[in-house]
Amino acid sequence: MNKQQLVEQIKLKKSFLCVGLDTDTKKIPQHLLQEEDPIFAFNKAIIDATAPYCVAYKPNLAFYEAFGVKGMIAFEKTINYLKTHYPEQFIIADAKRGDIGNTSAMYARTFFEEYNLDAVTVAPYMGEDSVTPFLGYKDKWVVLLALTSNKGSHDFQLTADTEGERLFEKVLRISQTWANDENMMYVVGATQGAMFQDIRKLAPNHFLLVPGVGAQGGSLQEVCRYGMTADCGLLVNSSRGIIYASSGEDFATVAGQKAKELQEEMAVELSKL
Repeated sequence: MNKQQLVEQIKLKKSFLCVGLDTDTKKIPQHLLQEEDPIFAFNKAIIDATAPYCVAYKPNLAFYEAFGVKGMIAFEKTINYLKTHYPEQFIIADAKRGDIGNTSAMYARTFFEEYNLDAVTVAPYMGEDSVTPFLGYKDKWVVLLALTSNKGSHDFQLTADTEGERLFEKVLRISQTWANDENMMYVVGATQGAMFQDIRKLAPNHFLLVPGVGAQGGSLQEVCRYGMTADCGLLVNSSRGIIYASSGEDFATVAGQKAKELQEEMAVELSKL
């Protein structure tokens, strides 16, 4: 999916919601554990309930790899289900890959050829040659880690060099020599608040993938105030706040309600553009 198509979906649905499929068998409703494939059964129900209100899904690979072959089968079934029934959805593999060039090339092949996903999260620590193998695919996206929402982000990302440039700013500045806003996004945690202003000074037109709204305490309104562009420029992810809103048999219905509530808030923000 290219940038124009993504923007069109956002306008059509009046939503920039991304639903995170961080499916943990210890947290899903217990009655699903009797299913042949509990992870896929949960995902399918969540997708059917939330698809009208979101424009993207972000399965986190760790939650599938943890179960070995069974988990990856559930991941593949989830991807196939989305592509068959909801082909308009933008699918992000939250894999945070990043390695030497020939290894990154294989990771890129995995997500863009084997699974034919739209985007993959990539760690920039190893530099240009670890990222560029992901950039050679038409209408596919690299989502580069820039300024994350976890406590440890302060350990490295906010450290400044002798000229006062912080590491996340260096990542934003240098990475834009590798790609443009048509095939690169950045991960910026919702809990960073006003720091979005600093992000936008360096990356005024790039889409930002924003985790941390909801369960992690990030404010949607604050993210929009500082981070929204004329084309929206945001994909705001919610995982736990939607998919685990209920642990009962009504889990999918409640997830749909939570997604709808977020979509309605997003529609208000989009109306201000």
